[in-house]
Amino acid sequence: MTEAIHRLIEQYGLIAVFLGCVAEGESAAILGGFFAHQHIFVLWQAFLAAFLGAFAGDTAFFTLGRSFADHPYVVRLRRRPGFRRAYRLLNTHPNIFVLTNRYVYGMRLVGGIAAGLSTVSVPRFVILNAISSAVWAALFGTLGYVFGLGAERMVGQAFARHERVFVALAIGIAVAVLAGLVAHHFAGRERAKDAKEDQAES
Repeated sequence: MTEAIHRLIEQYGLIAVFLGCVAEGESAAILGGFFAHQHIFVLWQAFLAAFLGAFAGDTAFFTLGRSFADHPYVVRLRRRPGFRRAYRLLNTHPNIFVLTNRYVYGMRLVGGIAAGLSTVSVPRFVILNAISSAVWAALFGTLGYVFGLGAERMVGQAFARHERVFVALAIGIAVAVLAGLVAHHFAGRERAKDAKEDQAES
């Protein structure tokens, strides 16, 4: 069983990293770095897959906001907690917002849509998004690589294939749970802020 999983990771792991990073993909980028440390991927390939996924995801969200503003899906997203705050920040600090939006878990989709609806030009967004995606991919990929180094020191240098898979699964689950808790916390805060703003406006 673990042999089959290992072969799947070798064959399709980079594709999975790319697809995972299209959305809220910190765990995918971290796992890419971890498997690079285990020599399943080449490190630069893991970085590139994470970068391309992050860049493609944010560009897609931006395009949704820019070209499909009246689509029912986009209209629903505009009602999500934090959208109005994101839009205000975009209008006051557009460069900083585009560069840092992906680091606030749970706000990446909303922020991308808001950027598309704003006055930020396409070339400006593409350049800032490329810079942000590159730094993000290097940061979380390196974090995964460091996890791999620490796991190797704890378990021993002779990492068995099944140990790699189980450690990777543990890392992925831990990151996903932590990210979910953080996203839930921030979403609650944004809902409370939006409610206060609605009361103030009424």
